[in-house]
Amino acid sequence: MTLGATAAAQNCPYDPRCLNNPYGAGSPYKPDGLMNPYSPYGSPYSNESHTNPYATDAPRLYDSQGQYGGRLSNNPYEPDSVANPYGQYGNPYSPNSINNPYGAGNPYNPNPIYVVPSR
Repeated sequence: MTLGATAAAQNCPYDPRCLNNPYGAGSPYKPDGLMNPYSPYGSPYSNESHTNPYATDAPRLYDSQGQYGGRLSNNPYEPDSVANPYGQYGNPYSPNSINNPYGAGNPYNPNPIYVVPSR
């Protein structure tokens, strides 16, 4: 990715780094975007994509302090995946999970979460 990191799951439709901005990082036409189904980070067939349920090299999540938050992956068997309901980053009761609305996934958290593609 050209920006290096993209804000994930935040309500920031005007920030060019935010996935909620369809004209910025959330554009389905961005050549290296996570929302582009033809890019390596958005393709359902790429090993680096968050949409591939078998990906093992999905993008990583970090907060603004640099704390690791797992992998943005649909793979429920990957230990660090946010889709693994038994892992620390996918369990809705874990404080490190973006699936926990009272932990890392709190929508009012001023500490944004960034998606960093694997290199």
